[in-house]
Amino acid sequence: MKNDSSKNELDYINRYEAAGFTDQYRIVDEQLVNVDSKTHYKPQDVTILKEHRFEGMSNPSDMSLLYVIETTDGSKGTLLASYGANADNSIHNFMKEIPESNIKNDYVIQPDTDDHQV
Repeated sequence: MKNDSSKNELDYINRYEAAGFTDQYRIVDEQLVNVDSKTHYKPQDVTILKEHRFEGMSNPSDMSLLYVIETTDGSKGTLLASYGANADNSIHNFMKEIPESNIKNDYVIQPDTDDHQV
């Protein structure tokens, strides 16, 4: 997986929103929840279309992951998770439960010229 250190998370979120990935999610009680509709999803209801990893500017061990998500009911959006010592383990625990067949590594938006699919 490529480390997207040349762009920040907000750059990618804005690009995905422009492409129609406008929903935001959080994890509540071991389920993914759409912030606006309050719909709850189990891991098997979720497909990760793309994952971007970002390294902290001042401290490389401060990382974050941006998940580009589509659900079985057509909801499309992003979930940003910190990675490292201050990570929210509930997000990572949920993501580990998503079936492997629901994890893609597809470019949903046109990659930058320095992006490489790894």
